[in-house]
Amino acid sequence: MDWLAFLSFTFVAVITPGPNNILSMANSNKFGYKKTIPFLLGVTVGFGFLVLFSGLFNKVLFEIMPKIRVVIGIIGFIYMLYLAYVLLKSSNHSNEKEEVLSSASFKTGVIMQYINPKAILFSITVTGNFIVPAYDSVFMLVIMSIFLGVVAYFGTSAWALMGSILKMFLSKYEKVFNVIMSLLLVYTAISILSSVFH
Repeated sequence: MDWLAFLSFTFVAVITPGPNNILSMANSNKFGYKKTIPFLLGVTVGFGFLVLFSGLFNKVLFEIMPKIRVVIGIIGFIYMLYLAYVLLKSSNHSNEKEEVLSSASFKTGVIMQYINPKAILFSITVTGNFIVPAYDSVFMLVIMSIFLGVVAYFGTSAWALMGSILKMFLSKYEKVFNVIMSLLLVYTAISILSSVFH
């Protein structure tokens, strides 16, 4: 597995704004960090299982139709380039309604993963392009799912802890941040495509 591409993609997915991060920041602002911990743990568990289910699905697909790896690789490549483009063009003054809050509960954190397009697309892409092609065991898939769940915890926790600082930083250096994140995604997209055809 290309660990640099894998970790770059994971870092970009975890650090950039999305429903989990925005809701963590909003819940923390509203209820305090301590009362937001159940939500963060729910994100961790929900996301870990989402990655596991996506990995099992991709593993079965790869075994039934080995050629599907090329299709998933091309879709992953296109998706990464699309994300890079959207990120490059995005603004922190997005139309996302940050005010729409749910409670900071564990249950909300878990359920959120299965209605969160960013988490679903990440899970399918990361398992189909990195984990399943590199490891042929369910045990490693479980280990990687736990690892990504923990990474998700730290990402959402960082937004909850430093929401206001991050928000100020991103609005001050928004363009530079977006360019760097977009370049990381382009690098990851190229790595995915090259691994598919080798």
